[in-house]
Amino acid sequence: MYAKCGALGKAQQVFDELLVQDVVSWTALISGYCQHQHGEKALACLHKMQQTDLLPNAMTLACILKACSSIGSVNDGRIAHADIIKRGIGRNDNALGVALVDMYAKCGLFSEAKHVFDKLAVQDSSMWNAIITGYCQYGHGHEAVDCYEFMRHGAAKPDEVTYACILKACGSIGALDKGQEIHFEIMRERWLEKFSMLGSALVDMYAKCGALVKAQKVFDKLAIKDAAAWTALIAGYFQRGYGGEALASFEQMLHEGHTPDEAIFSYVLKTCSILAAPEKGQQYFEVMTCYGIIPTLEHHTCIIDLFSRWGQFAKAFEVVTQMPSSDHLPAWLSLLAGCKRWGNLQAARFVFDHVVQLDTKSAVAYLHMSSMYVDAGMQEEAEKIEAMRKEKMYLGGQCITRSLESNVLLG
Repeated sequence: MYAKCGALGKAQQVFDELLVQDVVSWTALISGYCQHQHGEKALACLHKMQQTDLLPNAMTLACILKACSSIGSVNDGRIAHADIIKRGIGRNDNALGVALVDMYAKCGLFSEAKHVFDKLAVQDSSMWNAIITGYCQYGHGHEAVDCYEFMRHGAAKPDEVTYACILKACGSIGALDKGQEIHFEIMRERWLEKFSMLGSALVDMYAKCGALVKAQKVFDKLAIKDAAAWTALIAGYFQRGYGGEALASFEQMLHEGHTPDEAIFSYVLKTCSILAAPEKGQQYFEVMTCYGIIPTLEHHTCIIDLFSRWGQFAKAFEVVTQMPSSDHLPAWLSLLAGCKRWGNLQAARFVFDHVVQLDTKSAVAYLHMSSMYVDAGMQEEAEKIEAMRKEKMYLGGQCITRSLESNVLLG
């Protein structure tokens, strides 16, 4: 009970106090850790269980395979698979078969996943979904679509998970015609009325295929416009360069009383950057906490890029020094790119020093700095930077620390 409710500390405490710790109690604890995305702890429990000479049953191993999938531990997954074969466990256990296929697919081992799949007596939709999901996860959209076609010609019937994955695959490879075909099937089976996730998947597919008018039409007809649907629409407009439409959609979302999530704010801040709207971006950044969102490193990097891209270096430096981790390399590289854009050589020197302290092999930093010196007519300095880049080091690994005089450096 405690494990299923997420009270894992209490579950562990109760387990430790048991007079008899049998396979059932171990499995309940392992299942709880798996259910709440603690794959490492689930594996640790298995190892402790085996030290007591207890053997995992089919349910235990299914949980362990799920844990291996979540953390990409293919070696532990193979050990579990070998145990299944050696002991002849779950020959007709559908859940165990799905777990094996899912583990190999999510670890990117598709030949092994297909090998297990081909040997299964029953190949139902959950089996197919495991492989299709794996292909989508690794960006193999064409293979995912091929699997879907094989599935359609077999006994298994696609379900909402299948359709969501295939729409994602179509979006990733720009297969608009196939996506429209799937859309027709979803409407014919009236799946959209049952599963709101398919609505956001359709919007995302059309947007990624560049069919933004169609994406907007689908979105407008959705009975439930959840955060995923809004994100798909806003991201689609942003990725196709329609920043005005992206911000208009965001404002509409707020006006209708919907709560934005972290992903939406990332796209909104990036949109403000391409629209040269630092004040609006700052406004959005500052209201994130009003929606219960603590800005992540990605959000801080976005606002730093926004300020530095449009020459507001004082604000950019203020954010970079106050962010959760002031040594976040992408943030400093965004700042350096802004310095290059505006030709702020003095600030760039300070930023460059900090970047190479974080990563002496950052090729982008060396190229930016060298280019700035060339643009400033300082060929000798540019050659020094180029020499440093080739040696993958900066002044013997010791950087000159320059004090940050905001009035002088930032203007």
